[in-house]
Amino acid sequence: MSQITTSMTGYFRGHPNLKFLYFGGKGGVGKTALAGATALWLAGQGKRTLLASTNPVHSLSGLLEKSVFGAPTAVAENFWAYEIDTKETIERSKKEIREKIQWFLKFADISTKADDFVESATMNPAFEESAMFENMVDLMLKDDYDVYVFDTAPTANARRLLGMSKVYSLWVDKMLKSREEARSLRQMLSFSKKKEDDPLLAYLLQFRERMGQARQRLTDSEKTAFFFVTLPEALPIAVISRFIGWFQDFGIPVGGVIVNMLLDKEALGQDSPEFVLNRVRMQEEYLKTIWHKFNGSVRALIPLFDQELRGLNMLGKAAKRLMG
Repeated sequence: MSQITTSMTGYFRGHPNLKFLYFGGKGGVGKTALAGATALWLAGQGKRTLLASTNPVHSLSGLLEKSVFGAPTAVAENFWAYEIDTKETIERSKKEIREKIQWFLKFADISTKADDFVESATMNPAFEESAMFENMVDLMLKDDYDVYVFDTAPTANARRLLGMSKVYSLWVDKMLKSREEARSLRQMLSFSKKKEDDPLLAYLLQFRERMGQARQRLTDSEKTAFFFVTLPEALPIAVISRFIGWFQDFGIPVGGVIVNMLLDKEALGQDSPEFVLNRVRMQEEYLKTIWHKFNGSVRALIPLFDQELRGLNMLGKAAKRLMG
């Protein structure tokens, strides 16, 4: 069987300036627990660490056995955790959109109420992800912590979430061009030569700068790494196989693959139930697939613990296996 060439600890040693870590994968593979174990380990190295959830279905509070909803909350020395309040984020985004639309309507001399446009804009299913991305960018740009560990949504959502930096940049560039053309035409048709303030244009310029900073951070291989968590099963492997290539094409650095919930065949005897033995054989076959597909990128093999990964004590045990 193949061996790990660069462990998680080795990867961190080779990337001493890592600041933004993302954990993704198919739902149910243990992303949250391994993100929590990594954050706890980093805090133990003396780094001020924030573990933040961008998954609309939060589970950090359950993992840590402490409410961390709505604001960064101290969990242990150098360790804070934060479940982003999706509802509050969405309401704040709606308020900001309303203000921007009001600016536009006033600029275009349209009497329609902004609320009609706001409801239309915010009914889009991707609006929640967009609002969550905005909150993630806020955290990244505030720079209040040494390291940020993000427990992301299932990978398909994470792909869109992280990809929004590029989509936003393209959108803003088009908006700026249209805005400049409209402003030039308005000034040409105006009897007054007085130059008007354009708050929407100023916002778009500021927004483009902000998205540029976020994209720069997301694609910085010295500061950013996305770790994919999988089980030794067909579907989780297929999911991350598909998305690793996409992340690499997008310029988002992939830190590696973590294989979770492995059964310990050494602990099994000849009298073990056939069901368990079959599962072990199945996992061994899929491990061969993992070594073949992700050769050189596997960072850790994590066992299936005999207790639920919950609370700092169990996270500490997981951290030892993850970083060992």
